[in-house]
Amino acid sequence: MSTYGVKVHTEDILAATGVGLWRWDNTAGAITLDATAARLLGLPPEETVLTEEALRSRFHALDYAELANVAALAIAEGTIAEALQRVVAPDGTVLRIVRNRLALAGQSLMGPEPGQSFVLYGLLTEAPWPTRPGGAGGDIEEIPREAYPVEITAERPPGASTPAVRSPAAQVPAAARWRHSREAFLLDVGKALAEAQTTQEVLRVVAQMSLPGLTPSSLVIYGVKGDRLTPIGYYGPDADRRPAFGETTLESDYPGSVAVRTGRAVYLASPEEYRRRFPAVWPLVAGYGRRAWSYLPLIVGGRTIGAWLLAFDTPVAFTPDERQLLVSVARMLAQALSRVYVQESKRELADSLQRTMRPAQRTTVPGMTVVSRYLPVGGGLQVGGDWYDVIPLPSGRTALVIGDVQGHDVRAAGVMTQLRIALRAYAAEGHRPDAVLARANRFLAGMETGELPEPGGATTEQADVDAADDHRFATCLYVEADPSGALDIARAGHPDPVVRLADGAVLTCAVTSGPPLGIVTGADYPITRVVLGRGETLLMCTDGLVEAGGLDYDAGWERLRKVLGEHGGSPENLADTLIRAMHGAPTRHVTGTGHGMEPRAGGREDDIALMLLKREGGAPERFPHPLARRLVMSVSQTEQVRISDARHQLRELLFDWAVDDQVEGAVLLLSELLTNALVHTEWDAALTAELEGEPGSRRLRVEVADSSEELPHRRHPGELASRGRGLLLLEMLAHSWGVEPRGAGKSIWFELHEAGGEPDWG
Repeated sequence: MSTYGVKVHTEDILAATGVGLWRWDNTAGAITLDATAARLLGLPPEETVLTEEALRSRFHALDYAELANVAALAIAEGTIAEALQRVVAPDGTVLRIVRNRLALAGQSLMGPEPGQSFVLYGLLTEAPWPTRPGGAGGDIEEIPREAYPVEITAERPPGASTPAVRSPAAQVPAAARWRHSREAFLLDVGKALAEAQTTQEVLRVVAQMSLPGLTPSSLVIYGVKGDRLTPIGYYGPDADRRPAFGETTLESDYPGSVAVRTGRAVYLASPEEYRRRFPAVWPLVAGYGRRAWSYLPLIVGGRTIGAWLLAFDTPVAFTPDERQLLVSVARMLAQALSRVYVQESKRELADSLQRTMRPAQRTTVPGMTVVSRYLPVGGGLQVGGDWYDVIPLPSGRTALVIGDVQGHDVRAAGVMTQLRIALRAYAAEGHRPDAVLARANRFLAGMETGELPEPGGATTEQADVDAADDHRFATCLYVEADPSGALDIARAGHPDPVVRLADGAVLTCAVTSGPPLGIVTGADYPITRVVLGRGETLLMCTDGLVEAGGLDYDAGWERLRKVLGEHGGSPENLADTLIRAMHGAPTRHVTGTGHGMEPRAGGREDDIALMLLKREGGAPERFPHPLARRLVMSVSQTEQVRISDARHQLRELLFDWAVDDQVEGAVLLLSELLTNALVHTEWDAALTAELEGEPGSRRLRVEVADSSEELPHRRHPGELASRGRGLLLLEMLAHSWGVEPRGAGKSIWFELHEAGGEPDWG
């Protein structure tokens, strides 16, 4: 700002008018004061940064509670908050009264979401001490601080876009009595402790609460670990001398140990009483300058789990009301700590179990890139039966395994661990994919379950019944990858893998499946050969990814296929994109290294595991005409149902073909060729479909080969004949076709051109 040619800064104007500026960042837990604000709070007149605990010590305890209340209102409703507050010296003497006005940065009517970070800006000015006429003598009487309750007024400051929160000089005492009531305080503290989810959150609540009528300068929370009392949280100005509150034995004469041993609180109202009752400990605490202490045991269910120390700078009488308040808070604190201890123990157990679901280290696949992700189910123990593994094989190939054991509990995780170890052992012996799954199936089907009775004395008969009811099955997908791109796949009831071609087309690999593991002891798991081209990516996942967000299986697959086709990039980016699109932005995903962040709560009912296998591209000079899309599969005499899978995959290959009638014609011709190969010969059929060229002018070549040397012959079927039209259909629907004898059999092929119009039927 400029006045008569002289530049004047806003800070200079505020300082000249005695207005201090402060900034409160709740994320950093820091309050920044300019020189004027620091002076008004009784600090040296220089820019200062305070912690929330240090700021609390500068205000009267009741006034700090009011500051928290009006700040919460300003945050929740986007209002401008204003309150009169007493600034106190370290000895409790009131230095002055300040008027504190604060507002939320980036003010909005809705305010930030719960748990979201925010920044408050405030202005401090010194206010005159309110007075009122006294009695008959005419003396001026100080207005009690209790007469300053907070209310929202209808008037607004000039230029303000939201209502203002004011603290008038007088108000009915009913609101003040409500604000100071211990019952209201206990309700607020109880709610805050109940919402805390970790030990650190519980400690933060304790550090920030303002006890009515009591102003402790230091707080220490101890936990019992074996035969020792260990500090787990400390709040106060003596951080540099914190070791004096260090670990001690439960048999010592320290007052905290006495409180834990006896289960009774120890109140020391003066230094003389402390020195008299605990002469051996007094020299350790005398230098702190405290004037009163209370040590309260933290008891849950008759068991003492720790102690809570409050130290005061001024003598405290510890009246019955004050003791009752401290005991009530100690009980709530003990309950909260006990609850979060259990939750953190469960999370630690869950993390330990989840680490067994993944390889301990990354395994490289020659010529390929492997990326994996795992997201645990939200809630409970956050463990389930999903797992994946990458196994080096004696043949030089690499096995990729992904599976899902029924259930989302510790039992499922235990079965998963045993099954994963068994699969790794069978693979390391050099067995083929079908043999690996067959052996794992027999292992799971014969594995004893629930041999030990449940705690509580369940009978042997009942344990046998529970074991039968708790038998688990598992789905599994086993892929044996060769550096050349050949993939031998066996499937046990697991979702089909999906291939993303280099141009974004997504094809479902129709892998013949056996039943889930652990159901049919003698089940067979046929091998399906798939060739992964250069630049193509194979996706393997559990059903948790497909059904994320409440979608049914078919709708989930359609959404997944769309996301997979539209997003390329590196496998790492693609994996994260799939998770975000199907589930939402994760706060936790775990890669093959076994590390992760805290899980995201809610939104899913199943674990999510996925693996991406991408074959690296070759040098352009070696592949001057790379195929845009390629489909390779085989159909055996015993699996004629796979003709339907072949038709489905050809439609996927031609999902963006310009002429729909040509797509239907290609599917019809493919079905005819495969059916003839299986019906008129005794051999299996091999299908190869290639699509190349630019969109709008592409060429499709479909080839079906078998091992029979008998060539097809042109026939002239009558109107009622049920066969003999295969070559006629080729002449009518294909732009070109042919039969090529080979060393061991023959190949029949046809071609369609996207811009070639209708074929010449003449």
